[in-house]
Amino acid sequence: MKIEFCPKCGKKMEYGVKEGKLLLICPKCGYSKEASPEHTYESYRPEERVTVVEEDITPMPTVNIECPKCGYREAYTWSVQTRSGDESETQFFKCKKCGYTWRLYT
Repeated sequence: MKIEFCPKCGKKMEYGVKEGKLLLICPKCGYSKEASPEHTYESYRPEERVTVVEEDITPMPTVNIECPKCGYREAYTWSVQTRSGDESETQFFKCKKCGYTWRLYT
């Protein structure tokens, strides 16, 4: 993942979505710019950030697990270190049928 710093104040830029566009936004001064393709895309919820795998990454391993949204029993899987280094990785799943993404903390 590429990390960028604000050219105005030097604070680490964070991802945000505005009007359907993925942006890099400075949390300190509000400076923003459109994110370039080499950035990792993230989906946003008001209470949390979840890393989502880009569509063009292939091949991805699949597992036999039931989708909580549609009940289909096959999903892509990947792991990400979302918490501190001394804690286990978070395992993500993406349903092959409906595209719903969820995670399991291990």
